[in-house]
Amino acid sequence: SPTATRSEGGRPMKILITGGAGFIGSHTADALLALGHSVRVLDILQEPVHRGGVWPAYLDPAIERLKGDVRDEDTMLKALRGVDAVYHLAAFQDYLPEFSRFCSTNVTSTALIYELIVRDKLPIRKVIVASSQAALGEGLYLDADGHRVLPGLRRDEDLKRGVWEIQPGPGQVGPLQYQATGETVANPQNCYGTSKIAQENAALNLGKMYDIPTVAMRYSIVQGPRQSLYNAYSGACRIFSLSFHAGRDPVIYEDGHQVRDFVNYLDVVDANLKVLEDDRANYEMFNVGGGQPITVAAFAGTVGQVFGKNDFTPQASGKYRFGDTRHILSDISKLKALGWAPQRSTHDSVTAYRDWMETDAPAEEILEASNTLMAALGVVRDVGK
Repeated sequence: SPTATRSEGGRPMKILITGGAGFIGSHTADALLALGHSVRVLDILQEPVHRGGVWPAYLDPAIERLKGDVRDEDTMLKALRGVDAVYHLAAFQDYLPEFSRFCSTNVTSTALIYELIVRDKLPIRKVIVASSQAALGEGLYLDADGHRVLPGLRRDEDLKRGVWEIQPGPGQVGPLQYQATGETVANPQNCYGTSKIAQENAALNLGKMYDIPTVAMRYSIVQGPRQSLYNAYSGACRIFSLSFHAGRDPVIYEDGHQVRDFVNYLDVVDANLKVLEDDRANYEMFNVGGGQPITVAAFAGTVGQVFGKNDFTPQASGKYRFGDTRHILSDISKLKALGWAPQRSTHDSVTAYRDWMETDAPAEEILEASNTLMAALGVVRDVGK
């Protein structure tokens, strides 16, 4: 369970969580309820995350539920009335080329929250906005002379030739070395990350302008139970776990040496609680990561161990996903200075995910549907083609 902390003398609050029927939202709701707060959830219950558009069985019956779109003014006003604080976790994230939807869902809804608070003089005490490590893009690198580099998107021509590492640009001396990247960097390379930068800026600046304490949380790759089995964007834990569950070796993109930043879902919940209760977090942005660089191949090995495949040796598939970052690691020192630190391992995350997903996961069906979609969108590509 997440660490149960409570501000000294703090009274129970009524808290709204947008996207609260989802992965991070529902676990945050559980933790808030355990602390004596009351929780209202607003969720659109949309495919593919929520199959059939119904409320998930794991959602605590004590939660007040509203179904609706965070971009709708009447819906959002109803959700905001009578609450003390807001976790704005609702978001659109997908590989679908619906570029305007990233902005309308992630940015417009955020602006609407502040618009309604200001217009109707709603006594909201804090707004916590979910951003993403995608805002960092490739993050910060140093060249061989120690100069800072913020790389752009890797060229498809290089990836087709199996050239995976970031190549030095004009005036840069290779090789380039990735760095743990702090909150001052904003270098997104996809529409999702770009929308998150705009969302952060809107929230923090409007919060400061109208004295609405606001926090932006840049989550890295969060892993654990309730992470959608059907959303292709959900990542390596889902894909690798479904593969082993179906008796298949997982597909390893590139050479497997790309670095990722995985964080346990309960560590994220702890971070969410921390910034709610700590006034030092007001008007700040925080990276929320695992603090350890882990290669995709090493992570696949961990998933194999959890599923009893101790003899599994990751092998590169000769495929890559165009638009993926090569290496990314968030610097979490700013959030650690508030007294938070990640407590759980990737093994803990995968074990919890396995125990949840094995209860009812048609693994073959999900994998085939995901692979077909990714191929049709041109996201997954073959080296040499």
